[in-house]
Amino acid sequence: MIDTEKFTITLNNGVAFTCKKNVSLLDAAAAAGVAFPYSCRTGRCSSCKCKVLSGDTDCLTAELGLTEQEVSSGWVLACVRTALSDLMLVANTVEDFDIPAPQTLPCRIHDIKNLAPDVLSVKLRLPPSADFKFLPGQYVDVIGPGGKRRSYSLANSYATDKILELHIRSVNDGLFSAYWFETAKVNDLLRLHGPSGTFFLRGVKGKELVFLATGTGIAPVTSILGGLYELPPEDWPETVSVYWGGRSSADLYFNLDFQFKLISFIPVLSRPESSWVGEVGYVQDVLLSKRSDLSNMMVYACGSNAMIKSAEAKLSAAGLREGCFMSDAFVCSARP
Repeated sequence: MIDTEKFTITLNNGVAFTCKKNVSLLDAAAAAGVAFPYSCRTGRCSSCKCKVLSGDTDCLTAELGLTEQEVSSGWVLACVRTALSDLMLVANTVEDFDIPAPQTLPCRIHDIKNLAPDVLSVKLRLPPSADFKFLPGQYVDVIGPGGKRRSYSLANSYATDKILELHIRSVNDGLFSAYWFETAKVNDLLRLHGPSGTFFLRGVKGKELVFLATGTGIAPVTSILGGLYELPPEDWPETVSVYWGGRSSADLYFNLDFQFKLISFIPVLSRPESSWVGEVGYVQDVLLSKRSDLSNMMVYACGSNAMIKSAEAKLSAAGLREGCFMSDAFVCSARP
């Protein structure tokens, strides 16, 4: 027997929607046209974090993206939580944005090249008739041989030429790495589903805009930076800074200074060569060593989940205002 019981979910801004048992709060909200922020959809990051003020919920899968303190304080992850009763939630919805609806399309590999020994640039070509739009900073799921599916952020800002660029790092036992680095070739037929995610610019006018990136987390940052130049001058942030971190200089696989003007680019290495003369450590720590007043700052962090968790905690403790930290965590999909 199918359980058709529905519960009413009321948000702190007065918006309400219904949720069936065993349907995630995130999916129920999306079905009702209510846009929650999200990234991984697997309970491993915390982009969709919201707080339960009243009512009962249940986990569909483990909430690995929450600390014990957050759990005890009533925070849940909308992507892996369902309702067991009517709920009152505190949630930061993504309002006033025309977010393109995701679709599934065929695509072919247009070009593959090495950006670094363990990083590829893969360009996917959409059909000439495809009407694919996305907001700079969003991601797509690529569906490959055997139905394997993996999420990748888009590195370009628009798809006017029907080309989408991905930056793909080789991961030991990665779900898709063997294909990309060993057998993929130009004109291979794949599918993609998207766009997805809410890692896009909002509310940055007059702000000190800071990007924190590690590894291929720079891909959506380049997408957002490209889109930034399309904004009218009066909507620009006051300043734009990019902190890009890697272990060695080989991890910083292209020069942001060359591609983007009017930004401050700070490369950071955690295990630098003896010849390195730049910043050493982790991007969030370098940011805090340079900036003490975070009151007008908006931070966008993309890359390893460890960096994002550390950055959010440290920046919040240092005075970053609530709602001014946006993130997109890269979580690995290992082979079963």
